[in-house]
Amino acid sequence: MVGCGGGSHPTLAPPKDPPASAAEARRFLTQATFGPTDADVALLGTQGYGGWVDYQTSLPAGDTFVGYLDGRQAQFDAYNAGRTTGLLRLGPNQFYEHFYGLAAAGPDLLRQRVAFALSQILVVSMQDAKVASHPRSSASYYDMLRGDAFGSFRKLLEDVTLHPAMGFYLSTFDNRQEDPARGRLPDENYAREVMQLFTIGLYQLNGDGTLKTDAQGAPIPTYSHDDVAGLAKVFTGWGWYSANPTSTTFWKMDGPASETTAMGFYPAYHSVGAKSFLGTTLAATATPDPAGDLKAALDTLANHPNVGPFLATRLIQQLVTSNPTPAYVGRVAAVFNDNGKGARGDLKAVVRALLLDPEARAASPDPGYGKLREPVLRLTAWMRAFGASSQSGYWLVPGLDSPSTGLGQSPLNASSVFNFWRPGYVPPHGELGDAGLLAPEFQGVDEVSVAGYLNFLLGLVANGIGGGSGTLPPTTGADITPAYATELPLADTPSSLVARVADVLTCSAMSATARDQITAAVAARSLPTTGIQADLDKARLDRVKIAVFLTLASPEFLHQR
Repeated sequence: MVGCGGGSHPTLAPPKDPPASAAEARRFLTQATFGPTDADVALLGTQGYGGWVDYQTSLPAGDTFVGYLDGRQAQFDAYNAGRTTGLLRLGPNQFYEHFYGLAAAGPDLLRQRVAFALSQILVVSMQDAKVASHPRSSASYYDMLRGDAFGSFRKLLEDVTLHPAMGFYLSTFDNRQEDPARGRLPDENYAREVMQLFTIGLYQLNGDGTLKTDAQGAPIPTYSHDDVAGLAKVFTGWGWYSANPTSTTFWKMDGPASETTAMGFYPAYHSVGAKSFLGTTLAATATPDPAGDLKAALDTLANHPNVGPFLATRLIQQLVTSNPTPAYVGRVAAVFNDNGKGARGDLKAVVRALLLDPEARAASPDPGYGKLREPVLRLTAWMRAFGASSQSGYWLVPGLDSPSTGLGQSPLNASSVFNFWRPGYVPPHGELGDAGLLAPEFQGVDEVSVAGYLNFLLGLVANGIGGGSGTLPPTTGADITPAYATELPLADTPSSLVARVADVLTCSAMSATARDQITAAVAARSLPTTGIQADLDKARLDRVKIAVFLTLASPEFLHQR
């Protein structure tokens, strides 16, 4: 039985192109999109894996998040006119609306999925009050990730570094040169995190992602505090973008463009002292050169030998499996180092190699392979599998961060710069912990989140999600509801209905025992033999909802294989 993941055999044949079955197609699309649809499966069968990736990477980014928020602001302004209370303002919810609208119905499926993965590696979070208070900046940051998803890693790193949302989040705004007389040192926040979490990690790596060790067998650090302090001097003298920069615009926003445009350099606040980091030394100068220092620093980081295996591991964990073999990491890292045309850091080539690698495509019986499907992807899989649509057209999904009443996750709203969960997390108890297997998403799993997810599913499957009388526009009932167009005609035959739902949601990986149990539960909802058509229609819909609910709650769905 083919599941939603790949294998880890020592020798693997290249994948058949196109996919050999609908189940294999769905497994690929589970990794590469926000969830497969029947139309996606059909298109993949026509284009093949490679053709599909090439087509998807050729598509431009769709409607921007900034454009969407600006449109919503115009609506809010019209609503607020003449009011003194109950005023509407932009906030994280408007970001979520556009996120789910694109995830459910956007054409650039792979770009959207890779951007979501990058947002969990190069983290900015609206849980930070400063970031949340500038929603257009958060929207611009995500637009930047989408635009750079298939470009150069070096460009992505620079765009992330200079983005005002990152300036808020890791305190590079108002970061001034050292002043020994006043006891002032440059802020080290970004200097530390850009190394530890965005590029090279804590320890030196071999090309396949395994740790380099010293003579005593201990891992070798990639940097010291001296490197952090030296790099921190580079990241001084940045402030708000302004067409006419002054000492005031260094720390004060100068119009709407400041929220969405790369930070500006203010030489008067940039360190002119010597800067040493990662084997690079920039000599002290009489004239500050913030742009030159930045280029030298980012070139040093982007060319570090750790970046290929570090980023390959993170992206594989996001899209395919929590525990890739060293051989898999090594193959993807080699493509990062050279895309076959002499270019380093070609993210399009990296994503292609990652998804088409035999280890991603081959079925594996290894129970440790794959990953726990993160909560946002559970919701989007439901939306896409069953043709969900938005009554309002605005996909009015609210924040779902509460683990007791929501999903315990909302996009661009991680709890810290380490993401929603740490990539190196090993559950402390149970079989995963005993085996020493990484399971990052399990850091968000406990009694509260498990019960909360099931309660969330009850409402989702029964009623849909979002909207209501308090939203703009107001909706009657849930804003987002599924069609179940293919499932309803199968409701008279429980086994056929369950097979369809299992195929769609678990890529045909549902065990026979689970299918039998869910089939029995569906059949227990009897269909009326007499009476009005509405009663029969309701009973059929109830059967579909039972099958969907139990499948969404099943281990076979939650374990993306």
